Amino acid sequence: MADPVYVTDALIAEDIDAYLAGHEKKSLLRFITCGSVDDGKSTLIGRLLYDSKMIFEDQLAALEADSKRVGTQGQEIDFALLVDGLAAEREQGITIDVAYRFFTTEKRKFIVADTPGHEQYTRNMVTGASTADLAVILIDARKGVLTQTRRHSFLAHLIGIKHIVLAVNKMDLVGYDKTVFERILLSYRAFASEIGITNFTAIPISGFKGDNITALSDNMPWFKGPALIEHLENVEIGAAADEAKPFRLPVQWVNRPNLDFRGFSGQLASGKVRPGDAVRILPSGKTTTVDRIVTLGGNLDEAVAGQSVTLTLADEVDCSRGDVIAAADNPPEAADQFEATLVWMADEAMIPGRAYWLKLATQSVSATVQAPKYEINVNTLDHLAAKTLDLNGIGVVELSTDKPITFEAYGDNRTLGGFILIDKLTNATVAAGMLHFSLRRAQNVHWQASDVDRDMRANLKNQRPALLWFTGLSGSGKSTIANLVEKKLHRMNRHSFLLDGDNVRHGLNRDLGFTEADRIENIRRVGEVAKLMTDAGLIVITAFISPFRAEREMVRAMLPAGEFIEVFIDTPLAEAERRDVKGLYKKARAGQLKNFTGIDSPYEAPENPEIRIDTTAMTPEEAADLIIDRLLG
Repeated sequence: MADPVYVTDALIAEDIDAYLAGHEKKSLLRFITCGSVDDGKSTLIGRLLYDSKMIFEDQLAALEADSKRVGTQGQEIDFALLVDGLAAEREQGITIDVAYRFFTTEKRKFIVADTPGHEQYTRNMVTGASTADLAVILIDARKGVLTQTRRHSFLAHLIGIKHIVLAVNKMDLVGYDKTVFERILLSYRAFASEIGITNFTAIPISGFKGDNITALSDNMPWFKGPALIEHLENVEIGAAADEAKPFRLPVQWVNRPNLDFRGFSGQLASGKVRPGDAVRILPSGKTTTVDRIVTLGGNLDEAVAGQSVTLTLADEVDCSRGDVIAAADNPPEAADQFEATLVWMADEAMIPGRAYWLKLATQSVSATVQAPKYEINVNTLDHLAAKTLDLNGIGVVELSTDKPITFEAYGDNRTLGGFILIDKLTNATVAAGMLHFSLRRAQNVHWQASDVDRDMRANLKNQRPALLWFTGLSGSGKSTIANLVEKKLHRMNRHSFLLDGDNVRHGLNRDLGFTEADRIENIRRVGEVAKLMTDAGLIVITAFISPFRAEREMVRAMLPAGEFIEVFIDTPLAEAERRDVKGLYKKARAGQLKNFTGIDSPYEAPENPEIRIDTTAMTPEEAADLIIDRLLG
């Protein structure tokens, strides 16, 4: 679809400079339309676009032709064509995504996010709401408050949208009955008060007929206003409140076109900044002052929340992408353990203990999420016991990151408190979250430095630490080959230790089963033990099925580059099952052993292992010699 054009604003043709100057000074309101399926979101947006005299180039010719053909009925045909066009887009698949529309009135500019109503696409509603100042929640007057109405209201409030409009739509289909409107209003107010929405604006409308959209309707004389457009034009948005908060600028990138200039670019998340202000770089804590505020239009005397600028600093301090430049006397906190509300947005359920990428502002770290403290039922608001979160599940969780991140509570700063989780293998966004606070244990536990470091321990042993991570199906030969490798290293006076999967489950991991979550926790614990052992200067050998790539990569990330050596014992399932030394495959086939890898639980083979052993082509002795040659070579 082509870019939008205005077709009735005469000022464009008369004085384009004056038009642009006036347009630039208008405030911008971002809002979403949401609600259940068929509540009339697209029809309402069509009405807003039509009544604000904005249409699209590829519809202009058709509208003009029909207007000439139908004469005095042209306005109704024009609007119907526009709504049909929006509906056609949705039928082509846009209904599952967020469609953004742009329009303007004499007083304000608007960006509206048309979010899907289907429950399975609630994640897309969260995407649209994440940058919105206001939510228009539609209700079909014939149906009243539905589950999706409650879910979207809960999410809008959770995400921090301060302004809620309850638009009771299709009033023309209930005879503009005041009683119907008041009954819906009473029902919604009871629910809203339970979730913390203390103030909202209710407007009875007909998106198709245009009642109470741009002006009060004669069909509902009992409603005294305001009309929807009037409310949208006059609602106070939060720019001033953001400016009153302490200064925060997440660094997006470091701008250094030459040796004489080094600037730090980003958008102010909150507050104001002026040349000469004292600032602190986080998480390092280094302090300096602002030298200049640079933009394409020249240097500024002041920058405020929402502006994108480049700061130059008075001193050469270490600052890079992901750092936060903040007011020196009122900096945000840095931590690595948090409580948060999580909205799960993936078809696959959340796996407690699995590592995901966490992105918050310009920061990107590895994070693991624990089993939910509780899940929230959006209909009853009850706190439910839960071991995981499924698609559209909302729960309170604890999570930890692999290094401290700079943050603020989401209620105080949406930029530094809101985050997304990304699957490390697929790069798909799987969740959106809101940080509540750092956990107290994160503040009380500090790393104790030791004068004897890992290099000194390794030098004493005259060897380089390494972790040989054997992975493969049960019966592939992992333990046999790993045992031979340790015997040969011992004869060579190398200091090593073998961690075998079965042996570890007799003690350290005896409380874990074989569910996907327990397998992940099993590998996490073993990875942490192996890391401590490599810190001691040892060559560590592990023999674990470790079926999931994400967890093997999690352990790899724990160690310095080059120390994790993945050894894939590549044995076909049929061959492993033929050997079946422990009789496990037979039990699994008989249904006596659940969650058995290769039978009813998946195994994700390594894609690029450092060493691959084909046990159908070499003996265990040959395999052990090859591994040692690669290790010590």
